[in-house]
Amino acid sequence: MRRLALFLCALALLALWPGTAGAQAPSTPVVVLRVEGAIDRPSLSYLNDRLAGAEADGAVVVLQIDTSGTIDENGVAFAQTVADLKVPTIAWVGPAPAKAAGAGLLLLYASSLTAVSPGSQTGPRSPIDLAHPDQVYPGLDQTIDGWLQAKDKPIPTGDDEHPMPAQEALDSGIASVAASSVPELLNEVDGTTVQTAVGPVELQTRIATDAQQANERTVDIRFDNIGPVMRIAHGVASPSMIYFLLVIGLACLAFEMTQPGFGFAGFAGVGMVALAAYGIWVVPPFWPGLLLLVAGVALMMLDVRIRNLGLFTVFGLVAFAAGSVLAWHGVAEAIQISPWLIGGATVASLLYYGFGLTVAMQSRDRIVNTQRGLIGLVGEARGKLAPEGPVYVKGAMWRGRSTSGAIAPGTPVRVRGVDGLVLRVEPDPGATPTLRDPEPAPAE
Repeated sequence: MRRLALFLCALALLALWPGTAGAQAPSTPVVVLRVEGAIDRPSLSYLNDRLAGAEADGAVVVLQIDTSGTIDENGVAFAQTVADLKVPTIAWVGPAPAKAAGAGLLLLYASSLTAVSPGSQTGPRSPIDLAHPDQVYPGLDQTIDGWLQAKDKPIPTGDDEHPMPAQEALDSGIASVAASSVPELLNEVDGTTVQTAVGPVELQTRIATDAQQANERTVDIRFDNIGPVMRIAHGVASPSMIYFLLVIGLACLAFEMTQPGFGFAGFAGVGMVALAAYGIWVVPPFWPGLLLLVAGVALMMLDVRIRNLGLFTVFGLVAFAAGSVLAWHGVAEAIQISPWLIGGATVASLLYYGFGLTVAMQSRDRIVNTQRGLIGLVGEARGKLAPEGPVYVKGAMWRGRSTSGAIAPGTPVRVRGVDGLVLRVEPDPGATPTLRDPEPAPAE
């Protein structure tokens, strides 16, 4: 028994001994955050939230950058947030053909370590804010020098006011590592000592390729992606998308104005205009230009309402085109509305408002006039009216609406009025209904 007890104790000590097969290998948490497209209010809120979470978890942060700058947001303040992180931050411009310009370039300066992918572009630094390309940031050069000194990084020798390919970014000292992917990047920087806001940290980011390396150390990589709601909000926050949604949404609402009710086109139009309004809140336009655009649509609709293609359409089309150009004329070239999009929308508006809706209104008028000629005639309910259903009057099938409760199929009805394209009917049991369509002869 004594020998058995000693044997069990030895097994227990062996199981607890460091380096045994049951030991947990140390793990380095790595969070990969994508900085894609223009950095607007939704994406900046998302990035700040994820950076705070990564700092609380003690994770290494990899910023996967492909951006030309911010939109109506303070890119310098965001870069300062990155510089103040207490965890290592690696800024990687990739994968190709990614670019880091404007506020994206500031993130490279503010990070602990900078890497680029072959085929990527770094710079230019200006404009930092794409919505305000002429904005000046006093003391920015000194701020950048402060970031570089705090991160123990060399002062770049190149001119960051022009686009640089990956190799030039490496030669000028803006970047120190070349990598084509995140795994390659983590292996390249493994063992490198970088500076954080609380002091130097040695990166332990090697990705294990065999069992021995996995037992020594592992890396827990998490690719953090923006959620679907935030992705939609980020997607509509650009002048081109706002313009597209606004033009199509107004066209849908204009179509509903030619119809007796409010259907799918109307709800779709309201939804698109609402998304455009959110985008306008994120990316403020030149308001006189936007009002001119909306006024142009209103003038063209005025001609549609009077069933005419005249001066209102001409003036409206000119106002629409001028407003389209002026609405976001002051933004940087990277987010300007394409002249091809404006030209196509102008031509499409002429065809849609000047001809399409006008012809639709004229056709509707002919149908309504025909329906008014049916007032006082007797027909027959061909289905249950509760309150609407099919009615047969004067050799044709119409959409009827009961004015006095449900009407059973086969009941004689009298037309009492017209609501748009719908006949208002009521039961008339004493009347003789309009003759039915001839019944087919029975097969012999």
